Amino acid sequence: MDQQILDKIIKQVTDELAPGSGKAQSLAQAVTTASSVTEFVGTAMGDTIGLVIANVDPSLTELMGLGKYKSIGIISDRVGAGPQIYAVDEAVKASNTEVISVELPRDTKGGGGHGCLIYVGAEDVSDARRAVEISLGVLPKYFGDVYSNDAGHLEFQYTARASYCLQKSLGAPLGRAFGIALGSPAGIGTVIADTVVKAANVEVVGYCSPTKGTSYSNEVILTFTGDSGAVRQALRASIEVGKKLMGALDGGVEPKSATTPYI
Repeated sequence: MDQQILDKIIKQVTDELAPGSGKAQSLAQAVTTASSVTEFVGTAMGDTIGLVIANVDPSLTELMGLGKYKSIGIISDRVGAGPQIYAVDEAVKASNTEVISVELPRDTKGGGGHGCLIYVGAEDVSDARRAVEISLGVLPKYFGDVYSNDAGHLEFQYTARASYCLQKSLGAPLGRAFGIALGSPAGIGTVIADTVVKAANVEVVGYCSPTKGTSYSNEVILTFTGDSGAVRQALRASIEVGKKLMGALDGGVEPKSATTPYI
């Protein structure tokens, strides 16, 4: 925050509060303290927070598996993993950063899926911050084909050119079209997976179920690659099937997109 703007805010608050009450001084100190928290970058949907640490303490770098990096960007959330992974994948294409690790905690604030914790390393903290800013900025796009109702959720993701975050987290082949299709509860995800491979000429990269490849989440997740058109075709077919099944499970209430569908 610009210091002149900060000083102006503090003065305005101080003038408006009753003299001698002690509230003006306390509030001014709180504003000053908040502005000095340089680790905070911003927030986004999915209860996602973006953070940076300019110089991780040496006692933690090895334990955290940071390798050569001292400056890191952090994407952490309570709801969603695919949208955040795809957002970070886009960010590393546009910044001088490297994905260090991707973890998928069993979370979703009581739902059937995952949250995530992603570390991005950089030689310069400004690069780490830029990667986090990009990730937060594009995140709403990747919530576009996340659908939910009271019964569960569906998620579909697509990129024409997978990069290092998708490779590290999901085994995506670099530079190729890559898709994710999942359903929760897991039974719907199973039908979605079958629909994907029947709908187009795609190559399965991975299959995850509640006890295989997930943090015991109530999901079946299929990842796959192929020609760009084939990956899109498979996703669109599975979206149609998944929405019908999820609607039937919730008494005819069709699951809704979190933002605007992009696939």
